Amino acid sequence: MKNVDTIAVLDFGGQYAHLIANRVRRLGVFTEIHSPSAPVSELEGVKGIIYSGGPSSVYAADAPEYNPEILSLPVPKLGICYGHQLIAQQLGGHVEPGKIKEYGIADLIVGDENCPLLKGLPKESPMWMSHGDQVTKLPEGYKIVASTKDCAVAAVAFDSESPDRQIYGIQFHPEVTHSKFGMKLLENFVDITGAQKTWNMKSYLPLITERIQEQVKDRKVFLLVSGGVDSTVAFVLLNRVLGPEKVLGLHVDNGMMRLGESQKIMDFLTKEGMNNLKVCDASEHFLEKLKGVTAPETKRGIIGKEFLTVKDEEMAKLNLDPNQWMMAQGTIYPDTIESGGTKNADKIKTHHNRVQEVLDLMEKGLVLEPLADLYKDEVRALGEELGIPHNLVWRHPFPGPGLGVRLLCSDGVLTNDMVQFDNVKDNDGKSLAEYLQENHIDGYLLPIKSVGVQGDGRTYAQPFLITTPGLSWKLCEKFSTELANRFKSINRVIYQIGSVAKEAPVLVPQYATRENFDTLRKFDNICTEFLQENDLYEKIWQMPVVSVPLHVQGKPCIVMRPVNSTEAMTANFAEIDQGLLAGLWRKFEADDAGSLWYDVTHKPPGTIEWE
Repeated sequence: MKNVDTIAVLDFGGQYAHLIANRVRRLGVFTEIHSPSAPVSELEGVKGIIYSGGPSSVYAADAPEYNPEILSLPVPKLGICYGHQLIAQQLGGHVEPGKIKEYGIADLIVGDENCPLLKGLPKESPMWMSHGDQVTKLPEGYKIVASTKDCAVAAVAFDSESPDRQIYGIQFHPEVTHSKFGMKLLENFVDITGAQKTWNMKSYLPLITERIQEQVKDRKVFLLVSGGVDSTVAFVLLNRVLGPEKVLGLHVDNGMMRLGESQKIMDFLTKEGMNNLKVCDASEHFLEKLKGVTAPETKRGIIGKEFLTVKDEEMAKLNLDPNQWMMAQGTIYPDTIESGGTKNADKIKTHHNRVQEVLDLMEKGLVLEPLADLYKDEVRALGEELGIPHNLVWRHPFPGPGLGVRLLCSDGVLTNDMVQFDNVKDNDGKSLAEYLQENHIDGYLLPIKSVGVQGDGRTYAQPFLITTPGLSWKLCEKFSTELANRFKSINRVIYQIGSVAKEAPVLVPQYATRENFDTLRKFDNICTEFLQENDLYEKIWQMPVVSVPLHVQGKPCIVMRPVNSTEAMTANFAEIDQGLLAGLWRKFEADDAGSLWYDVTHKPPGTIEWE
């Protein structure tokens, strides 16, 4: 951004590369993402450079391409995880696989309280670790300034007074919410760079206005409005920048919406005077295409493709010339990153806005994504800046495919890659059964899979259900973290709130049918009303409700996934009073649910959505 101090983040493919940028922006400094192989000229004028984490090993043959000349730029630098290891190796240090791999919270012990990067941090503070490699030999001139129990080189500093040699490296991730003093550390780095803190949504609005006008030129814009926060903000923004005569919105009811969703969208926009939105009921079309489909990636691909098909059909009905119109989407940063949208990123899942047909249109310059640089918290701030009512801006996020990614499908047959309970062992050979016995807990390894993210990479593993009654949230968190860290067959842990029987859940066929979506809509609405009645709706960031292909005594099992987050890249499961949950279970039981389960997994290792 012109005339504004900037800090550059080099993206080595870590799922948190853009989260780093988000955190620095929140501190008031504009941040841009760059390829690590970018020419030095691209980074001229930045106040500082942050090297992100990444899923590769710095010594691997397929390590991301990197321009070593960047290290010579005379500005402060901070290496995080992979970035820390890369700088150390480039300056003559040594990196190798660690004897102990760390995934989760570790206590950082500050060894040099005079280090500017660690200014104001307590002697010990919890920080998030996610690595397998370690720096085992420091470059000349480096010193260790902090460590953990299992990582001697947790933070290092280049011992120099010269501004062009202010280099720091940390093995942990300060950008994730789990790192208690992570923001303080990042603020210290911002202070070291001397960057002015002038970035906010008020200053961004003129920039994004200019970009939209420049990209659209004399064309018009056609936007698919799902009804979620992102597409609604995008629609209002485009109306404001281009004028309603150059914008047309289409809300497609794909049969996977929340209860009464389409009507609520129309009511709001009509009230706001935006009459340039049309509603199309294409539910039969989508459900027919999804008939018999069970694979999550296949489902997402079909949904993304059919949105475009319906869009083209509606444009044809309206006699709109494709050459005169661009397609717009409410895509935001996490959608792009978790789809492997940056050069080095590992794909966590394919977003419906990133199916091949959309990518082809993007190659031709026919897609406008006005929010693609922003995170959810920034989108909400922009929405408020645009004057969108608070209750709309702060609605819970809802995915574009809707309940399509919250209804897990199965043909009811166990697949060969499904691990059996008796075969689950950790790296030391200890069995899951032994772990449960030692900790006095009961439960089941469920015969289904869900998406997760660990060590910057995608996982697709089985959830574990804890059925022991009376556990505190603190114990649930402990067991969830330990189970996901120790047993690679597990990437998500859920806790049983209530069940009609003590028997193990049974895998059943479940497909994307209107009847199954209606059942999920019913339980989703019960949960929404529960949050609203107990003054929890705005205190909990999001609560997906998931229908899994499991039954107890012939009745469906439902998972509630309450989380707190700001930008969706990391999240903590939200702790709802268990007395209130007992009442919620009674409502579920009265409406014919077999079991109600509560997802107690942080992100990482479990993504917010299950698919």
